[in-house]
Amino acid sequence: MLSSLTGILDSSPEMLALFVGFGLVVGLLFGFFGMGGSFLVTPALLMLGYPATVAVGSGMAFVFGTAVIATLKHHDLGQVDYKLGAIMIAGTTVGIEVGRASVFYLEELGLADGIISVVYVFLLGGIGLMITRESLASDGGGGIDHDAAAAEDLSEYEIPDIAKKIQQTVRIPPMVTLRGDIRVSVWVITAVAFSTGILSGFLGVGGGFIRMPAMIYAIGVPTPVAVGTDLFEIVFSGGIGSYLYGQSGGVDLGIVVPLLFGSALGARIGSAATAVVDADDIKVYFGGMLLAGSVAVGIGEIGTYLGNETLETLGLVLVIGAAVVVAAAIVFTTLRSLRATRNHVSATAD
Repeated sequence: MLSSLTGILDSSPEMLALFVGFGLVVGLLFGFFGMGGSFLVTPALLMLGYPATVAVGSGMAFVFGTAVIATLKHHDLGQVDYKLGAIMIAGTTVGIEVGRASVFYLEELGLADGIISVVYVFLLGGIGLMITRESLASDGGGGIDHDAAAAEDLSEYEIPDIAKKIQQTVRIPPMVTLRGDIRVSVWVITAVAFSTGILSGFLGVGGGFIRMPAMIYAIGVPTPVAVGTDLFEIVFSGGIGSYLYGQSGGVDLGIVVPLLFGSALGARIGSAATAVVDADDIKVYFGGMLLAGSVAVGIGEIGTYLGNETLETLGLVLVIGAAVVVAAAIVFTTLRSLRATRNHVSATAD
């Protein structure tokens, strides 16, 4: 692994710059959404020609490092429910091993690359469409004041209807009370954790692009707390997955190190942005990014199947472009919110 790092540093400064810049953008997304790391990194590495095991394992290692950085910032903002995170870790651990074993089995059959890409397309597209439609149809009532969240006052948060039905239907003990006075069965949390753990091990992701919305719509967790708690759980799932893939030679430090170098700053910026951007805005950006990622991976996979290098390149450009556009939108919205807050304070003072 160290030799691969030396090879990239010496022979391809362009690739090094690409990884550092991509890491900065993806780190910002990771800190803001509680996900967005390897769900972009893994397909990009596949389209660059890396083996599926290396793309998945390196993506998992990147997730681990970035999650540590972002979780520390969310802890400072009071947006981490450690009880919820601890319960989910057990289910996620089992799920990761199931997913990892599936990847290596499919690799032996020569089917891993194609199946992983297809699963990405359907998951990203389906979840992205659901969240975008729900957010755009919202009248703003589902939002939450992030300052209130930081102050541990979550009484204004409106639980989604789906989460309410699950809480009322699944009353299997033991029951636990989470932040925001949300009472839910431990078995609901475990089911979410196991399912996303399988995805973590199979796709090389932290599982956040499905776990974060699952926390909101299946468990009823407030959006900023879902982001922070998701990152806390990813620290463990990413660490376990990185170790397992590393033992099998699936982690390339030549990829992971420059990505982490860039994400160190991006994750701090993204995490801080959640304190000033409205929850509904977070969901809109989140859903839009998943849809863009779905289209990009789909185009790249079609190009690979047809042997069309132009489509493969277009897919890669769209993956990177989607990340850059959404990251820029987050920065713009954050600056606009800060400016509006500053003007409001000035007007009040006058």
